[in-house]
Amino acid sequence: MGDVSMGETLSGALLLCAGGAAWSLNARQQGVRRARLLFAGAGVAGVGAAPWERVLGGLRRLYGRVGAEWWSLVAGMVLAVMGASVVPVVAGAAGVPVLRRTVRARWARVEKERRTDAVVALCGVLAGEVRAGRQPGEALLRAGRDSGGLGEAQAAVIAAARFGGDVPGALAAAARVPGAEGLSGLAACWRVAVDQGAGLAAGLDRLDGALRAERDQRADLRAQLSGARATALLLAVLPLLGLLLGAAMGAEPLRVLLHTGAGLGCLVAGAAFEGAGVWWAARIVRGAEAS
Repeated sequence: MGDVSMGETLSGALLLCAGGAAWSLNARQQGVRRARLLFAGAGVAGVGAAPWERVLGGLRRLYGRVGAEWWSLVAGMVLAVMGASVVPVVAGAAGVPVLRRTVRARWARVEKERRTDAVVALCGVLAGEVRAGRQPGEALLRAGRDSGGLGEAQAAVIAAARFGGDVPGALAAAARVPGAEGLSGLAACWRVAVDQGAGLAAGLDRLDGALRAERDQRADLRAQLSGARATALLLAVLPLLGLLLGAAMGAEPLRVLLHTGAGLGCLVAGAAFEGAGVWWAARIVRGAEAS
């Protein structure tokens, strides 16, 4: 009995020592972190992130590493476990390439818009540099460096401008990239200014105004089409809401859809109509944007 009591006392002492060591180590790490923040110029030593912030940050990092398209397969696996069927896994795997194509198209559209804004900024900065009295080559060098509107073709265009090369040809070649179509207008202004002696600044001002008006028109059209996009998205999500409502009422929609012949037929037909509707709505929106 005395040995047991002695062992419990010794175990408690060890646990207390371990807890004290852990607490002191944690306090030391917090002190080192605060010191680093202070001496790094942060001014005020901040506290560590809250647990929920760390969880959200981990989910964001996981989302960025996995990729949006693979979440279709993850959702299919979850539904497969819930419905005890392999059909959701197959559907989720089939949705991976579709989502990958959608994500790539979205990023391509964002990159195109960013490049268009950079070209507009290039024309404005270049017009200001020319009006300030700089030579066209030097003005193009400064404007391209400040705005980034030349993109990957910046080295070729700057080299042509610096060493007396074909600047309009280099600009026309750079204009073939999606979103950089405005560089073709810049090439025309440069060619007219060099060949006919016309004022480059006046042409750049008109080009800058035209590009800005076109960009504003696209932004206004995109804002008008946002309602149509939201409606299409809501209609696409309605079947999922119906499944959730049926599950909440105890109707077991997953069992009916995945384990009965009529349910599988309804699932295939509904998925086909859903896909056709989403494709048609997206086609209408793309046609309106293209026009």
